[in-house]
Amino acid sequence: MSGIRLHNVSLTLQGKPVLAGIDLHLTEARIGLIGRNGSGKTSLLRVMAGLAAPSAGAVTVEGRPTTDRKAMLGALGILFQNPDHQILFPTVIEELSFGLVQQGLTRAEANARARALLLAEGRAHWERAATHTLSQGQRQYLCLMALVLMAPRWLLLDEPFAALDLPAQARLRRRLGALPQHLVTISHAPEAVEGCNRVLWLEAGRLRADGPPGAVLPAFRAEMDRLGAQDADTDL
Repeated sequence: MSGIRLHNVSLTLQGKPVLAGIDLHLTEARIGLIGRNGSGKTSLLRVMAGLAAPSAGAVTVEGRPTTDRKAMLGALGILFQNPDHQILFPTVIEELSFGLVQQGLTRAEANARARALLLAEGRAHWERAATHTLSQGQRQYLCLMALVLMAPRWLLLDEPFAALDLPAQARLRRRLGALPQHLVTISHAPEAVEGCNRVLWLEAGRLRADGPPGAVLPAFRAEMDRLGAQDADTDL
C-alpha cells in the first residue's frame, strides 16, 4: 500500500482535544499543511511520524504501522523546526553517521558515506566541527543532510524556514526542491507551500480544506485577513 494513511485519527493531550477525525491518504510528491499557530499542525506531523500515538484511529506508512520502528527508518524522516531538538552529538561526523549505524552500517561505512556527502555538498571542512558552533541555518542543514543520508522515501518538515534568514531560506529551499523524496511541509505562511501539489488546511484540529493550492490558499488567506481585522484574539 502506497503513501501515508490516517484512518479517523484523533489525539487528546492532557485532556484537551488536539486532533479530531482526520482521514487522509497522502501520495503526492509535494504536500503542504497550513494553519494558524495552535491548529494542530505539528501534532499531526508527530502522529504521522510515530512520535505521538493517536488517541483513536490508526496511521500507516507504506502499509506498515508507525510502531514498526525498523520499517520507519527507511520509510520516513522528520525535520524539526528547531535543530537543537534533533541534534544529538558533539561533532558533525558523529551526527551524520548515527542514523546510518541505526540502519545497520558499520561505523567505518557510515563515516565514509558521511564524508562523501559533505564533500558533495561543499562542506568537507565541517567534518570535525562542533555542532554547537554552527549557525542556526547550518544546524538545520546538518539535520537535513543526516536525513538525506538515511534516504527515507518520505520527509516531514516542521516549519523548516521559520527561524532562518533569507539567504539560509534560499539555500534550504533549493536543496529541498532537488530531493527525490515525498515532502510534507507544514507552515503558517501560504507562500511556503504555493508550489505543492496538494495543500491541507488544518483548523482547530480538524481538516478544513484539502485540494490544490490554487483552491485552498485563497480561502486561507481570506480567512486570515478576516481574523487579522478583528481587534482581539480571545478565542481559545
